[in-house]
Amino acid sequence: MPNKTALVTGASDGIGAEFIDILASRKYDLILVARREDKLNQLAAKLSSQFGVQCTVIAADLSEPNAAQDIFHRIDEKGLQVDFLLNNAGLLHNGFFTELGIAEQERMITVNVLALTTLTHLYAANMASRDGGHILNVASLAGWMAIPNQNVYAASKAYVLAFTQALSNEMVAAGSGVQVTALCPGYTATKMMDNPDQGAKLGIPSSMMMSARDVADIGIKGCLAGKDLVVPGFANKLTAMITHLFSKTMLTKFVGYIYRKNMS
Repeated sequence: MPNKTALVTGASDGIGAEFIDILASRKYDLILVARREDKLNQLAAKLSSQFGVQCTVIAADLSEPNAAQDIFHRIDEKGLQVDFLLNNAGLLHNGFFTELGIAEQERMITVNVLALTTLTHLYAANMASRDGGHILNVASLAGWMAIPNQNVYAASKAYVLAFTQALSNEMVAAGSGVQVTALCPGYTATKMMDNPDQGAKLGIPSSMMMSARDVADIGIKGCLAGKDLVVPGFANKLTAMITHLFSKTMLTKFVGYIYRKNMS
């Protein structure tokens, strides 16, 4: 029986790199998408050698116009069938909205919202025509609340969370056989926590962070188990519950104070 195939965006670093390692260990053939082709080629060679899976590399910038459609068509032209889509690519910018460049924030919306939506639409329809498949969209615990000084990012992840849960319900109601899942990690030990290209740095103690490996593993297991929502880690589950106990106004004031205090 041939291996199933997984498509992972943002595959070169962080949670994405852990996704592909875990999926390769589960004998999924892989389609790796990210901007850095050299890094993807290195990862593909390593995974092919270690796990004996087929790896296809597609270098693409999802902030470019029609990038998601282009990826879909390039994969189709190669005769590859995607059984598991992991929309992991995402951008983050910290700082005051009016002080951050609008071009950077537009790119963030394009990657976090538009590209994810387009790929989900293309592959949800494709999978439904084959009576089954899995889609895992990486949202964030940030999507559960309004976050001053990280407002566009948090809003984009709120979109991913709401969109994914609603679509999951639709696909089940339609009897499509397609499982759609939102993964909402909290603080995770990736370069996103310390990247000079994303504006201010948010100082978070390492004790509050989950490993990218644990987040990826919990996300994949949750999606394959048929969950529409996965919040990894006890502390993150507790935080998600707490967001429902206070008014949005009070919570926003508190979170804004904490973020400004810890940004540098």
